Amino acid sequence: MAAKNSIKVLIGGKIITLSGYESEEYLQKVALYMDSKITELSNLPGYSRQPMETKHTLLSLNISDDYFKAKKQAEIFEQDLKAKDQEMYDLKHELISLQVELDNAKARSKEFEDKAKELEGKVKQLEAEMDELLK
Repeated sequence: MAAKNSIKVLIGGKIITLSGYESEEYLQKVALYMDSKITELSNLPGYSRQPMETKHTLLSLNISDDYFKAKKQAEIFEQDLKAKDQEMYDLKHELISLQVELDNAKARSKEFEDKAKELEGKVKQLEAEMDELLK
């Protein structure tokens, strides 16, 4: 199991100690995100006059909104990935089918070439026989 990390971070102008099994970099990133959300909301007109409970609710709603948007985007990416995987599978299948067709066409071509040589040989043989008969 990973070691528990503790790190002092600045959120909303206050130093807070975060602890968790995630990396210090990750904990710092989470704190930075939270701090930026607080700053973003603090810049809205009238936010500073709201009761603390309302501020917390607005912050929670804002973060929830980000979460659901990110989740929706992840679902879209997942659907795109599945569609591309299916398209790649279909293209590979088509490539294999076309390769089989090409191999069959090459084999038929070879058969036709062999048959043409055989017929050329018969034509020469018949021409030779005809020459013998005409002499």
